[in-house]
Amino acid sequence: MKKFNSLKIITFYKNEKTLIKRAGAGNPEAQQLLYDCYAPKMLSVCRQYIRDVHYAEDVMIMGFVKVFKNLDQFRHEGCFEGWIRRIMIHEAISYLRKKQFVVYDEELFNNSTSIYVDSTADLEVEYIQKLIDELPEGYKLVFVLFAIEGFKHSEIAEMLQISESTSKSQLFKARKTLQDKINKLEMSERRKLRPS
Repeated sequence: MKKFNSLKIITFYKNEKTLIKRAGAGNPEAQQLLYDCYAPKMLSVCRQYIRDVHYAEDVMIMGFVKVFKNLDQFRHEGCFEGWIRRIMIHEAISYLRKKQFVVYDEELFNNSTSIYVDSTADLEVEYIQKLIDELPEGYKLVFVLFAIEGFKHSEIAEMLQISESTSKSQLFKARKTLQDKINKLEMSERRKLRPS
């Protein structure tokens, strides 16, 4: 995409509503400004679901194509960023489905044990992302939708076309797997700190 002077465009468009309207009418400067404003955050969203940053970027670009095609459906009743984010999430899920990366473990959820990843405060964000990336795709998808995006199990079940019990099972197993990895890391760190 051609680069435009953002400052001139910001001066020209007095508010986001006008900017969105212009972008929806096909104005390239308005579309570019919206893209420049939201692309870094949306790439981060796509990256949470897709390990390879190049594929995540492709998904983000396809997401923006849908954003610009459907701008007339945004009713200015909620947060515009949230509306874009939802499109990106659906695009990432669609990409993973097409590539057949997602396999769900249908074992029933056992809610007798509740495991939470609570040791993450001391770990760096990049390392946490690496741990999440190592999860099986089914676990990872549900974990990100629930723990990071804040969707309910009923919403996740509808989005992924799975049962709520499968969603709960995937989350339980994702948390357990992450907790196990974090516990191993902490044990390894303690061993290093012990005097020889």
